[in-house]
Amino acid sequence: MDKYGRDEATWDELTEAGLGFLIECARRPGPVSYTELNHALVDRTGFSGFDFSRPDERGAVGYLLGRIVERTYPQTGLMLSALVTHQGGTDPGSGFYKLATEIKLLRPGASEAERDAFWIAQFKRVQQYYAGAGRSESY
Repeated sequence: MDKYGRDEATWDELTEAGLGFLIECARRPGPVSYTELNHALVDRTGFSGFDFSRPDERGAVGYLLGRIVERTYPQTGLMLSALVTHQGGTDPGSGFYKLATEIKLLRPGASEAERDAFWIAQFKRVQQYYAGAGRSESY
């Protein structure tokens, strides 16, 4: 069954490309924007990019980030998607917090301050986890 107009094989390739890119990003300082992720996915897969002017395409990127977290969370206990923020912003977006609540890392109804503290902690922990020189992860 197609999800957001893409078949499972396409999602698998996008997930692999996104996972590799985010692990690389975890080893450098600072967040990565959704736009940077989008460009990396185009470069690495040859697929057309996501159109952020469309709500369904924004949802598709959220779906992709959720797939990446599903792949890595069992081994790391972390949300690799914490690295991805809005262009020029300091917020990962509502889907990040929704997923954190679903996997019971964040309590339902968390305040903005709690959400911010959670995101910052995840961001730092992700960078620490992947900072190991030459650390090779297979998922």
